[in-house]
Amino acid sequence: MSIPQLLHPRNVHQGRYDFNALCAAVPKLAAFVSKNPNGEATIDFADKEAVLLLNQALLAKYYHVKFWLLPAGYLCPPIPGRADYVHYLADLLGRIFSQLPKGKQIKLLDIGTGANCIYPIIANQSYGWHVTGSDIDVVAVRAAATIVAANTALKSSIQIIEQPDTNAIFSGVIGEGQQFHLTMCNPPFFASQAEADAANERKWANLGKAAEGKGRNFAGKQHELWCDGGELAFIRQMITESQLFKPQVCWFSSLVSQQKHLPPLQKLLRSVGVVQSEVIEMRQGNKISRILAWSFLTVEQQRQRFGATDNDS
Repeated sequence: MSIPQLLHPRNVHQGRYDFNALCAAVPKLAAFVSKNPNGEATIDFADKEAVLLLNQALLAKYYHVKFWLLPAGYLCPPIPGRADYVHYLADLLGRIFSQLPKGKQIKLLDIGTGANCIYPIIANQSYGWHVTGSDIDVVAVRAAATIVAANTALKSSIQIIEQPDTNAIFSGVIGEGQQFHLTMCNPPFFASQAEADAANERKWANLGKAAEGKGRNFAGKQHELWCDGGELAFIRQMITESQLFKPQVCWFSSLVSQQKHLPPLQKLLRSVGVVQSEVIEMRQGNKISRILAWSFLTVEQQRQRFGATDNDS
Protein backbone atom coordinates (compact mmCIF):
# COMPACT_ATOMS: atom_id res chain seq x y z
CA MET A 1 0.00 0.00 0.00
CA SER A 2 1.36 3.41 -0.94
CA ILE A 3 1.24 6.14 1.69
CA PRO A 4 0.07 9.39 0.04
CA GLN A 5 2.62 12.12 -0.59
CA LEU A 6 0.49 14.80 1.03
CA LEU A 7 1.42 13.95 4.59
CA HIS A 8 2.98 16.65 6.75
CA PRO A 9 6.59 17.31 5.67
CA ARG A 10 7.95 16.12 9.05
CA ASN A 11 5.89 12.93 8.98
CA VAL A 12 8.34 10.01 8.79
CA HIS A 13 5.80 7.83 6.96
CA GLN A 14 6.27 9.30 3.49
CA GLY A 15 6.11 7.07 0.43
CA ARG A 16 5.62 3.31 0.50
CA TYR A 17 6.13 1.23 3.59
CA ASP A 18 9.66 -0.20 3.76
CA PHE A 19 8.65 -3.78 4.50
CA ASN A 20 12.25 -5.03 4.62
CA ALA A 21 13.00 -2.64 7.47
CA LEU A 22 9.64 -3.27 9.14
CA CYS A 23 10.09 -7.03 9.05
CA ALA A 24 13.54 -6.60 10.54
CA ALA A 25 11.90 -4.70 13.40
CA VAL A 26 9.11 -7.28 13.88
CA PRO A 27 10.02 -10.57 12.15
CA LYS A 28 6.51 -12.03 12.58
CA LEU A 29 5.25 -9.48 10.05
CA ALA A 30 7.14 -11.24 7.23
CA ALA A 31 4.60 -14.08 7.14
CA PHE A 32 1.88 -11.58 6.16
CA VAL A 33 3.78 -9.73 3.43
CA SER A 34 2.89 -10.51 -0.18
CA LYS A 35 3.26 -8.91 -3.61
CA ASN A 36 0.54 -6.75 -5.17
CA PRO A 37 -0.19 -6.95 -8.94
CA ASN A 38 2.63 -4.44 -9.52
CA GLY A 39 5.11 -6.67 -7.73
CA GLU A 40 5.33 -4.35 -4.70
CA ALA A 41 5.38 -5.58 -1.12
CA THR A 42 2.14 -5.14 0.82
CA ILE A 43 -0.12 -6.83 3.37
CA ASP A 44 -3.81 -7.69 3.40
CA PHE A 45 -5.26 -4.67 5.18
CA ALA A 46 -8.45 -6.64 5.84
CA ASP A 47 -6.44 -9.01 8.06
CA LYS A 48 -6.59 -7.84 11.69
CA GLU A 49 -3.43 -9.69 12.72
CA ALA A 50 -1.47 -8.26 9.78
CA VAL A 51 -2.59 -4.71 10.65
CA LEU A 52 -1.62 -5.21 14.30
CA LEU A 53 1.83 -6.50 13.35
CA LEU A 54 2.31 -3.63 10.90
CA ASN A 55 1.59 -1.14 13.68
CA GLN A 56 3.94 -2.95 16.03
CA ALA A 57 6.67 -2.71 13.39
CA LEU A 58 6.06 0.98 12.69
CA LEU A 59 6.16 1.79 16.38
CA ALA A 60 9.31 -0.26 16.92
CA LYS A 61 11.19 1.20 13.95
CA TYR A 62 10.19 4.86 14.17
CA TYR A 63 9.15 5.45 17.80
CA HIS A 64 11.39 3.11 19.86
CA VAL A 65 8.40 1.17 21.20
CA LYS A 66 9.32 -2.47 21.74
CA PHE A 67 6.09 -3.59 23.43
CA TRP A 68 2.69 -2.66 22.01
CA LEU A 69 -0.32 -4.91 22.41
CA LEU A 70 -4.07 -4.28 22.49
CA PRO A 71 -6.93 -5.97 24.32
CA ALA A 72 -9.21 -7.87 21.95
CA GLY A 73 -11.61 -5.63 20.04
CA TYR A 74 -9.94 -2.29 20.79
CA LEU A 75 -9.11 0.25 18.08
CA CYS A 76 -5.95 -0.43 16.08
CA PRO A 77 -5.43 2.91 14.31
CA PRO A 78 -3.54 3.71 11.09
CA ILE A 79 -0.41 5.46 12.31
CA PRO A 80 0.60 7.84 9.44
CA GLY A 81 -2.55 9.96 9.71
CA ARG A 82 -2.32 10.04 13.49
CA ALA A 83 1.21 11.40 13.19
CA ASP A 84 0.00 14.24 10.96
CA TYR A 85 -2.28 15.58 13.72
CA VAL A 86 0.67 15.77 16.12
CA HIS A 87 2.91 17.55 13.60
CA TYR A 88 0.28 20.15 12.74
CA LEU A 89 -0.24 20.86 16.44
CA ALA A 90 3.51 21.40 16.77
CA ASP A 91 3.30 23.97 13.96
CA LEU A 92 0.38 25.70 15.68
CA LEU A 93 2.18 25.95 19.00
CA GLY A 94 5.42 26.88 17.25
CA ARG A 95 3.99 30.28 16.39
CA ILE A 96 4.68 31.48 19.93
CA PHE A 97 8.22 30.09 19.98
CA SER A 98 11.25 31.04 17.95
CA GLN A 99 11.56 27.41 16.87
CA LEU A 100 9.57 24.16 16.97
CA PRO A 101 8.51 23.45 20.56
CA LYS A 102 10.39 20.44 21.89
CA GLY A 103 11.08 19.00 25.31
CA LYS A 104 9.29 17.69 28.36
CA GLN A 105 8.23 21.17 29.48
CA ILE A 106 5.62 21.12 26.68
CA LYS A 107 2.43 19.61 28.12
CA LEU A 108 -0.11 17.85 25.89
CA LEU A 109 -3.47 16.41 26.95
CA ASP A 110 -4.94 13.65 24.76
CA ILE A 111 -8.67 13.22 25.37
CA GLY A 112 -9.81 9.61 24.77
CA THR A 113 -6.32 8.23 24.38
CA GLY A 114 -7.60 4.66 24.00
CA ALA A 115 -5.86 1.37 24.69
CA ASN A 116 -3.49 2.03 21.77
CA CYS A 117 -1.86 5.17 23.29
CA ILE A 118 -0.88 6.23 19.77
CA TYR A 119 -1.00 10.02 20.10
CA PRO A 120 1.06 10.13 23.33
CA ILE A 121 3.66 7.82 21.80
CA ILE A 122 4.03 9.86 18.62
CA ALA A 123 4.07 13.22 20.42
CA ASN A 124 6.58 12.09 23.01
CA GLN A 125 8.93 10.34 20.62
CA SER A 126 8.73 13.02 17.92
CA TYR A 127 9.08 16.09 20.13
CA GLY A 128 9.89 14.94 23.65
CA TRP A 129 6.64 16.38 25.05
CA HIS A 130 5.15 15.29 28.35
CA VAL A 131 1.74 13.79 27.54
CA THR A 132 -1.27 13.04 29.70
CA GLY A 133 -3.76 10.64 28.14
CA SER A 134 -7.27 10.31 29.57
CA ASP A 135 -10.03 7.80 28.90
CA ILE A 136 -13.36 6.74 30.42
CA ASP A 137 -12.68 3.04 29.77
CA VAL A 138 -10.78 1.37 32.63
CA VAL A 139 -9.59 -1.47 30.34
CA ALA A 140 -8.18 1.05 27.86
CA VAL A 141 -6.50 2.98 30.69
CA ARG A 142 -4.86 -0.17 32.01
CA ALA A 143 -3.75 -1.29 28.54
CA ALA A 144 -2.26 2.11 27.67
CA ALA A 145 -0.55 2.34 31.06
CA THR A 146 0.93 -1.13 30.51
CA ILE A 147 2.37 -0.02 27.16
CA VAL A 148 3.93 3.03 28.80
CA ALA A 149 5.37 1.07 31.73
CA ALA A 150 6.83 -1.60 29.43
CA ASN A 151 8.82 0.89 27.32
CA THR A 152 11.75 2.71 28.86
CA ALA A 153 11.50 5.40 26.19
CA LEU A 154 7.99 6.34 27.38
CA LYS A 155 7.53 5.76 31.08
CA SER A 156 9.03 8.99 32.40
CA SER A 157 7.06 11.26 30.06
CA ILE A 158 3.58 9.79 29.55
CA GLN A 159 0.86 9.60 32.18
CA ILE A 160 -2.40 7.71 31.61
CA ILE A 161 -5.38 8.60 33.79
CA GLU A 162 -9.00 7.53 34.02
CA GLN A 163 -11.71 10.13 33.44
CA PRO A 164 -13.99 9.34 36.39
CA ASP A 165 -17.05 11.09 34.97
CA THR A 166 -18.37 9.54 31.75
CA ASN A 167 -20.35 12.72 31.08
CA ALA A 168 -17.33 15.05 31.32
CA ILE A 169 -14.40 15.77 29.03
CA PHE A 170 -11.99 18.23 30.67
CA SER A 171 -13.56 18.42 34.13
CA GLY A 172 -11.97 15.84 36.40
CA VAL A 173 -8.90 15.66 34.18
CA ILE A 174 -7.45 19.19 34.22
CA GLY A 175 -6.68 20.03 37.83
CA GLU A 176 -6.86 23.42 39.50
CA GLY A 177 -3.90 25.51 38.38
CA GLN A 178 -2.70 22.83 35.95
CA GLN A 179 -1.66 24.09 32.51
CA PHE A 180 -1.46 22.43 29.12
CA HIS A 181 0.08 23.88 25.99
CA LEU A 182 -2.16 21.72 23.82
CA THR A 183 -5.16 19.43 24.01
CA MET A 184 -6.12 17.02 21.26
CA CYS A 185 -8.97 14.62 20.62
CA ASN A 186 -10.08 12.09 18.03
CA PRO A 187 -13.80 12.08 18.93
CA PRO A 188 -16.30 9.31 18.25
CA PHE A 189 -17.34 10.05 14.66
CA PHE A 190 -20.66 8.24 14.46
CA ALA A 191 -24.02 9.02 16.03
CA SER A 192 -25.14 5.40 16.48
CA GLN A 193 -23.93 1.83 16.25
CA ALA A 194 -25.98 1.35 13.06
CA GLU A 195 -24.18 4.28 11.44
CA ALA A 196 -20.79 2.91 12.49
CA ASP A 197 -21.67 -0.57 11.20
CA ALA A 198 -22.82 0.81 7.83
CA ALA A 199 -19.57 2.72 7.40
CA ASN A 200 -17.61 -0.38 8.36
CA GLU A 201 -19.42 -2.47 5.74
CA ARG A 202 -18.60 0.13 3.09
CA LYS A 203 -14.94 -0.06 4.07
CA TRP A 204 -14.91 -3.85 3.73
CA ALA A 205 -16.58 -3.53 0.34
CA ASN A 206 -13.83 -1.11 -0.73
CA LEU A 207 -11.30 -3.72 0.34
CA GLY A 208 -13.07 -6.20 -1.95
CA LYS A 209 -14.36 -8.30 0.93
CA ALA A 210 -17.99 -7.25 1.31
CA ALA A 211 -18.95 -10.67 2.67
CA GLU A 212 -16.77 -10.03 5.72
CA GLY A 213 -18.40 -6.69 6.47
CA LYS A 214 -19.39 -7.57 10.02
CA GLY A 215 -15.78 -7.51 11.18
CA ARG A 216 -13.46 -4.55 11.67
CA ASN A 217 -9.89 -4.73 10.50
CA PHE A 218 -9.05 -1.78 12.74
CA ALA A 219 -11.53 -2.94 15.45
CA GLY A 220 -12.88 -0.38 17.91
CA LYS A 221 -15.12 -0.39 20.97
CA GLN A 222 -18.45 1.44 21.08
CA HIS A 223 -17.17 4.55 22.88
CA GLU A 224 -14.25 4.77 20.42
CA LEU A 225 -16.55 4.81 17.38
CA TRP A 226 -19.89 6.38 18.26
CA CYS A 227 -21.79 8.41 20.85
CA ASP A 228 -25.21 10.05 21.01
CA GLY A 229 -25.14 12.91 18.53
CA GLY A 230 -21.82 11.82 17.00
CA GLU A 231 -18.79 14.06 16.65
CA LEU A 232 -20.86 17.24 16.38
CA ALA A 233 -22.44 16.75 19.82
CA PHE A 234 -19.14 15.63 21.33
CA ILE A 235 -17.15 18.62 20.06
CA ARG A 236 -19.93 21.00 21.07
CA GLN A 237 -19.65 19.69 24.61
CA MET A 238 -15.88 20.02 24.41
CA ILE A 239 -16.12 23.67 23.37
CA THR A 240 -18.68 24.45 26.05
CA GLU A 241 -16.62 22.77 28.76
CA SER A 242 -13.38 24.38 27.59
CA GLN A 243 -14.69 27.71 28.91
CA LEU A 244 -13.98 26.44 32.42
CA PHE A 245 -10.27 26.25 31.63
CA LYS A 246 -9.70 29.41 29.58
CA PRO A 247 -6.39 30.51 31.13
CA GLN A 248 -5.04 26.99 31.62
CA VAL A 249 -4.78 25.86 28.00
CA CYS A 250 -2.92 27.57 25.17
CA TRP A 251 -4.71 25.71 22.33
CA PHE A 252 -7.66 23.32 22.52
CA SER A 253 -8.20 21.12 19.46
CA SER A 254 -10.22 18.28 17.97
CA LEU A 255 -10.40 16.36 14.74
CA VAL A 256 -13.50 17.10 12.65
CA SER A 257 -14.28 14.46 10.03
CA GLN A 258 -17.21 16.15 8.29
CA GLN A 259 -16.95 19.55 6.61
CA LYS A 260 -20.62 20.29 7.32
CA HIS A 261 -19.95 20.31 11.05
CA LEU A 262 -17.51 23.23 10.88
CA PRO A 263 -20.03 26.13 10.49
CA PRO A 264 -22.09 25.25 13.61
CA LEU A 265 -18.93 24.61 15.60
CA GLN A 266 -17.38 27.91 14.51
CA LYS A 267 -20.61 29.69 15.41
CA LEU A 268 -20.45 28.15 18.89
CA LEU A 269 -16.81 29.20 19.24
CA ARG A 270 -17.77 32.81 18.53
CA SER A 271 -20.64 32.68 21.01
CA VAL A 272 -18.42 31.52 23.88
CA GLY A 273 -15.87 34.28 23.32
CA VAL A 274 -12.99 32.41 21.71
CA VAL A 275 -10.25 34.88 20.73
CA GLN A 276 -8.49 32.73 18.14
CA SER A 277 -9.60 29.74 16.08
CA GLU A 278 -8.03 27.77 13.25
CA VAL A 279 -9.14 25.10 10.80
CA ILE A 280 -6.19 23.02 9.62
CA GLU A 281 -6.84 20.67 6.71
CA MET A 282 -5.09 17.32 6.53
CA ARG A 283 -5.18 15.18 3.41
CA GLN A 284 -4.16 11.55 3.03
CA GLY A 285 -4.93 10.41 -0.51
CA ASN A 286 -8.64 10.93 -1.14
CA LYS A 287 -9.38 11.31 2.56
CA ILE A 288 -9.64 14.82 3.99
CA SER A 289 -9.92 15.52 7.69
CA ARG A 290 -9.61 18.72 9.67
CA ILE A 291 -8.24 19.97 12.95
CA LEU A 292 -10.38 22.58 14.67
CA ALA A 293 -8.29 24.53 17.18
CA TRP A 294 -9.34 27.35 19.48
CA SER A 295 -7.95 29.54 22.23
CA PHE A 296 -9.40 32.03 24.69
CA LEU A 297 -6.04 33.84 24.79
CA THR A 298 -4.54 36.46 22.52
CA VAL A 299 -1.18 35.74 20.91
CA GLU A 300 0.50 38.01 23.45
CA GLN A 301 -1.20 36.24 26.35
CA GLN A 302 -0.16 32.88 24.91
CA ARG A 303 3.44 34.03 24.71
CA GLN A 304 3.40 35.40 28.24
CA ARG A 305 1.87 32.28 29.78
CA PHE A 306 3.19 29.48 27.61
CA GLY A 307 6.02 30.76 25.45
CA ALA A 308 8.61 31.81 28.00
CA THR A 309 10.11 28.32 28.29
CA ASP A 310 13.50 27.25 26.98
CA ASN A 311 13.57 24.44 24.46
CA ASP A 312 14.68 21.20 26.05
CA SER A 313 15.16 18.62 23.35
